[in-house]
Amino acid sequence: MMDDFPKANNWPSGHVGTAAADWDRSAQPASGHFTDTNANDPAFWPTEPKPTGPFGKSRWWWIKRGIAAFLLTFAVILIWLMLTAPLSKSLQPIAPPQLTLTAANGLPIARNGAIVDQPVDVEKLPKHVVDAFLAIEDRRFYRHWGVDPRGLARAAWSNAVGSGVKQGGSTITQQLAKFTFLTPERSMTRKAREMLIAFWLEARLSKNEILKRYLSNVYFGDNVYGLRAASLHYFYRQPEKLTLNQAAMLAGLVQAPSRLAPTKNHKQAAKRARMVLTAMVAAGFLPQAKANSASAAAIDVRFRETLPTGTYFADWAMPEAREQVDQTYAKQTIKTTLDARLQEVARDVIGRAPLGKAQVALVAMRTNGEVVAMVGGRSYKASPFNRATQALRQPGSTFKLFVYLAALRAGMTPDTLIDDSPITTGIYQPKNSKERYRGKITLRQAFAQSSNVAAVRLYQQLGDRAVIRAARDLGIKSPLAADDPSLALGTSGVTLLELTSAYASVAANNYPLEPSAFKAKERGWFDWLISPQRSFDSRTEEQLRSMLQAVVNTGTGTGAKLRVDAFGKTGTSQDSRDALFVGFAGDLVVGVWVGNDDNTPLKGINGGGLPARIWRDFMARAIKGAGATARPAKRPDPDGPVKPLDLPELPEIELPDVKLPEGTDQPIQIGGTDVKIDREKGVTVSTQVGGVPIDVNLGREGVDIKAREEPKSERDNERGRVRN
Repeated sequence: MMDDFPKANNWPSGHVGTAAADWDRSAQPASGHFTDTNANDPAFWPTEPKPTGPFGKSRWWWIKRGIAAFLLTFAVILIWLMLTAPLSKSLQPIAPPQLTLTAANGLPIARNGAIVDQPVDVEKLPKHVVDAFLAIEDRRFYRHWGVDPRGLARAAWSNAVGSGVKQGGSTITQQLAKFTFLTPERSMTRKAREMLIAFWLEARLSKNEILKRYLSNVYFGDNVYGLRAASLHYFYRQPEKLTLNQAAMLAGLVQAPSRLAPTKNHKQAAKRARMVLTAMVAAGFLPQAKANSASAAAIDVRFRETLPTGTYFADWAMPEAREQVDQTYAKQTIKTTLDARLQEVARDVIGRAPLGKAQVALVAMRTNGEVVAMVGGRSYKASPFNRATQALRQPGSTFKLFVYLAALRAGMTPDTLIDDSPITTGIYQPKNSKERYRGKITLRQAFAQSSNVAAVRLYQQLGDRAVIRAARDLGIKSPLAADDPSLALGTSGVTLLELTSAYASVAANNYPLEPSAFKAKERGWFDWLISPQRSFDSRTEEQLRSMLQAVVNTGTGTGAKLRVDAFGKTGTSQDSRDALFVGFAGDLVVGVWVGNDDNTPLKGINGGGLPARIWRDFMARAIKGAGATARPAKRPDPDGPVKPLDLPELPEIELPDVKLPEGTDQPIQIGGTDVKIDREKGVTVSTQVGGVPIDVNLGREGVDIKAREEPKSERDNERGRVRN
């Protein structure tokens, strides 16, 4: 039977397996024996199936198409980069150039940004300057296409078996791609993008152009960017005149500029410069003898920074300043609206204030929004956090301005009556300060005395939309809680700057007012036409001013009185965590905030106290003739708010040293004048003025003057005497 199977060596080449297993019995001849014809027929013998991948395709089919897809993707991305990537960015300074801010009078107040200078021209640099950078950073720069496989392999081998000092295999082109277009993250994805951009740069730029952009942007420590700026900073000479040892030291800084800056670590910088010279010899750029004769370069720093790099005002103004200047390597100076005198006044006033451990902020601006003074805390050095522009704190009752504005818009007037009695229904039941209530009072009185229950009743009557709209119209941008009656009492945080700007909108009758650190450009008629700014009608403007003035004249803000008309509002948040006074006089609008950074309650400080006094002291020195009001004169001013109503003046009463008995209701004779003391009615003085008997009563309700009727018998006796 074994003879019936084909011999093993007669199987088709490459066939594996046993004859019994692979033999197809259905192909036997009818006689059961193989024939020579069958044996020579390829179709008769079983064949081995070819290896396949997914979907029945061979592995080579998938490999070839994978390579093609990769190359196509690479080409598409490269073309996309060439068409869309901002090539000009590679020549722009990678750090913001140095910018100096000055006060309105031209006095420099702060300098911020990198030390940069004009780009270098590679063709004009000495050969040893270019060679120094190529030797230590990229010896094969002129021979690769942006990525150097040899450099990568050398760095990998050195890092694997070397001394432990990590080496990079990035070319100069890759470094330019990295600090120009990419973030400093360390990942394979970023490395791949870096290589891709390097190929793109090589395709778009010449080698000298790439080297120029690299040398003009690379960091050299001490906040210095670019070879020209570094050459001037460290050696006080142009890069075209650098010596060999100076060039070697600058080239060595690129590896670790912050650590190797020669102004801080000259010894390590000199050691690194020696490594650069050795690399130049190894690359064939420099003879050994010349390298040996080169000494360590001595630095020559001619200028030291004397201006602060930041202040509360400068930190706030700098972003706006950056938007105004062109993206250039040149140092620039911009004049701000800061008034040096007023800024000094603000510092002095705050320095004298009895703040204890509390923090403070002050913003002063003109009625056009130009900020002229800003203090964001007690010490910028101790804490650069700007409490005037960055802190969201509860404005307390200063927020009531928007509640009452909404009320005026709804048709109410300052003389409209409002209930100032306790709220006893509903979930939210706020109380007045010290639980003082006055019954039915006018809106002007409620605003002046800062009634909490009146403000909440107005909020409930007007609705949250009307109040929030009023705040937004006047420039409040911070989030405001809707459907929350406590909003009327200023429970939503805002910044002091935006709150002061809102009050400036009232002072200027122009809203919303945008605070600025720079002079506003003159607007043409078209700018005026499309401007979103609006004005109050004369009635609303007058009513707002009358209520704000009542706060200072007779309300909670009397501590802010000046010799000129003053307008403002006090504010104290819950548990006295924030105390504020915001107001205006003349053409100045000022906001003052006092509080603790940890939001703990203040002790004995409210908006009508210390903040109002700081505001008054600042205004008294800022506005000519505004000095704080003296104590009231003995005689009332007939032009003042209280008219004498044609009553004759009372003569001055000389009071002798008389000890009044306690608890008596009997009149006491003092120089012909009766004085009666009553625990309920107060003090009553009975006298005569011009022959007319009058009683002057000083009680809880104030001063009451009225004519006194004498007893009938006395009148008759007087008439009889006249007849006789």
